[in-house]
Amino acid sequence: MQNERLFPRAGARCAVAAVLAASLGIVLAGAVGGCSIDLFKPESYAFLKQAAAAATVTAPDASASPGAANPSRAPKPAPAPNPVAEAKTDEPLPPPPPVESQPDAEAMEASAPALDRVVASVDGEPITMHEVKDFAAQHGQPIETDDFASSDTAKVAVKALIGEKLLEQEVKKYDDKVDDAQVDKYITQLRMDKHMSDAEFRAQLKASGMSYDELRKRARMDLEKAMMIDQEVRAKIDVPDADINAFYSAHKEDFTIAKERLKLAQILIALPPNPTAAQVSAAQKKAEMIRARAAKGDDFGDLARVYSDDESKSNGGELGWFVPSDVMDQILVAVKPLKPGEIAPPVRTSHGIHVVKLEEHEVPGIVPLSEVKAPIRAQLIDQKSSTQLEKWVESDLVKQHYVETMY
Repeated sequence: MQNERLFPRAGARCAVAAVLAASLGIVLAGAVGGCSIDLFKPESYAFLKQAAAAATVTAPDASASPGAANPSRAPKPAPAPNPVAEAKTDEPLPPPPPVESQPDAEAMEASAPALDRVVASVDGEPITMHEVKDFAAQHGQPIETDDFASSDTAKVAVKALIGEKLLEQEVKKYDDKVDDAQVDKYITQLRMDKHMSDAEFRAQLKASGMSYDELRKRARMDLEKAMMIDQEVRAKIDVPDADINAFYSAHKEDFTIAKERLKLAQILIALPPNPTAAQVSAAQKKAEMIRARAAKGDDFGDLARVYSDDESKSNGGELGWFVPSDVMDQILVAVKPLKPGEIAPPVRTSHGIHVVKLEEHEVPGIVPLSEVKAPIRAQLIDQKSSTQLEKWVESDLVKQHYVETMY
């Protein structure tokens, strides 16, 4: 049940299939080709931050939240070089595995086709030229030669693939640290971001050729990687307050709100046309019960999915952002005095009884530094994460494994 003034944009839908496909490609880091931390393009690490946030809290609307720097204006970090995974002569490596477990590189070189030639190994697991060429092609960097020693692209590809295999080994330590509830929350957030009902989401997932079970497996992999990177990379990056203050001063325009907006969520108890007094009374009691439960700590989104008669129930009651003139007068009067996170007393309209939550309230002006310090710190950490990831792989992981190149 929709009200044209309260939900002016609720009926608009983009091409859901294309949006879902794009979402799976970005958030799940390549669902069709397999989830991986892209060491060919370290800046793509950003998806891990999103995954980590979705695993713990409901992700905010980054493009509209107060203090979220405008991506088109914020300075972008220069892409970091790929990890250097070759053995160093001045640093000891772990003892190599037994000779019999190593592939006979010279014999393979002499007898195998070029594409089957072993060009590197990680803990005795061979990496073939064919594997490297496929990997490079998937990342838009095709290798046109079999002489890897003379090709910078081939060398970068080998090192990036070695880095991925090292991370695949490391992430196994996190197999038991992600539970089903985190996976559920991650997938729910992905679906809500696309404004889809559960049925729509599953239908589009099926159309893309992926089963729901496969999606869950890949989501779990991403969350495990997110946890690993958060602990091994992000937690080790220090951002001084001076850097935060300097960023804030240099990007004041990104923290300036031009117009008032309200982000709302609701639970609607519908009423029929010309309801009886008994029907109104029953709906009012139900709405008050729901508000009381939310006030005591029950999740508003979960209550919406159970009790709401509005189509927004599939999104946990999320309605999105509105300027005040787009909100019905009765509801605007009820939510304007609220602080973000508070729930208005039940409001009756021609559609029924509304339980409305004010999620965020943007007021014109410059957002104080105190309110945007955390997101600025997170953004600056993101800018340093690629370099720190490279350092961790090159300085720590390589030393813990037997890595060899053979070209």
